[in-house]
Amino acid sequence: MKTAEQNFQLRHAEGCRCAAAEVNGIWQDRENGALLVKITQHSFAKPCRLRTIEQVLVKCAVRANPRAEGDVNVEMSNHNYSCAFVIRTPIHKFVVTLRSALSMRNVALVLFCGISSGLTQSPQPQPEPTPSIVYFVHDPDSIKNYKANSRVVHEMVNRLVLATTGQPDLAKAWASLVSPDDKVGIKISAAGGELFTTHHDVVNAIVDGLVAAGHPRSTIIVWDRSLGGIKDAGYRVGIDGYQLKGIAPGEGYDSKAVLSAPLLGQLVWGDFDYRADTGKILLFSDMENTSNVSHFSKILSTEVTKIINVPVMSSSEMNGIAGCIYNMTIPNIDNWRRFAQGSRFGAESLAEIYSNPIIARKVVFNLMDGLIAQYAGGPQSQPNYAVHHATLYASKDPVALDATALKRLEQWRARASLPVIGHVADYIGFASQLGLGNSAPNRIEIRNVGR
Repeated sequence: MKTAEQNFQLRHAEGCRCAAAEVNGIWQDRENGALLVKITQHSFAKPCRLRTIEQVLVKCAVRANPRAEGDVNVEMSNHNYSCAFVIRTPIHKFVVTLRSALSMRNVALVLFCGISSGLTQSPQPQPEPTPSIVYFVHDPDSIKNYKANSRVVHEMVNRLVLATTGQPDLAKAWASLVSPDDKVGIKISAAGGELFTTHHDVVNAIVDGLVAAGHPRSTIIVWDRSLGGIKDAGYRVGIDGYQLKGIAPGEGYDSKAVLSAPLLGQLVWGDFDYRADTGKILLFSDMENTSNVSHFSKILSTEVTKIINVPVMSSSEMNGIAGCIYNMTIPNIDNWRRFAQGSRFGAESLAEIYSNPIIARKVVFNLMDGLIAQYAGGPQSQPNYAVHHATLYASKDPVALDATALKRLEQWRARASLPVIGHVADYIGFASQLGLGNSAPNRIEIRNVGR
């Protein structure tokens, strides 16, 4: 796997000089070139255009892999003068150093053509996306006074997986989602401690189904960033039969599985790149402990090949909803606080992070635990805003499931005279634009598979 930082050294052939001569009258001096750079940076502000322009720059200017992750340094050498500028995108940062007017003109021409294409090209008609189905099952007997009924919950989970896969029995249903050679992981939400962690009975029902499909119980990994309150939620380390794992601070993150975004985060203890230096003045130490790089957890990047995503049905004051997309992104990376600041750019970044193959290609089934739903203060436990919803949801489409749950959370918030949170969950709509699923209500079918 390539490192996050890729350096490319470009040198001109004789043909480049000829091409530059043809546009010699367009840019006369460095000031005009600098103006173009400013226009370029401004034009890259719209996230929807970043992917297209980014690939034009990389593919045409440096002949690099447009899907490469991390920062890309582009250096173009000659003799007369030099200037530098930075182009930032959600996943890449391009640092372009230009030396000589000849180099400036070549790169500026590439940028101008790419931007003009992105801004003026009429949108091509897109085929209608396949409608998504969100299944749900409701049973008032499934939970009473925060205590789940194991038998009822198992039956609810079984109904959902049979409906989602369309298979006649449980073994075939789970076998259609994971193969015998897969290393299966179940991503839970354990931030809510005793009262608001993914219910133990929900996970046990999933594990029983995977075992029926031929997966040894001892090979299945159940994980979250921290398992501090998991024992209080009924999980029994060493007794349940499957592996319970948290992400080890620092060493639990993969140095080779990285993502970068033009949003600096303050590193804290536990982040992979955090470096404590007690010998420095605190102010300078804090300035050095910032980074625009995050690392995926090793569990996610190397220890599992297929994932069952099981978030709780919860609001998030900073990200709108701590649902399917949130559960696979924020708790699985370090330096994550920069994406939970309530900013529009930070929110949209969650969709970009989820689209990484490390996540998107591994998640095969989403089951949202709505036995207890919480419409404010989540994903930590806030009983004053919790309801016994007694409902489980499932879908192969994480975007549709999040959109459906967010609508229900907003209804509860409206009744409690709380402000709307949908504006900080814009990543749901952006995820739809990236092809991760459907967010539009007219493309989502909701089916009740209860008794």
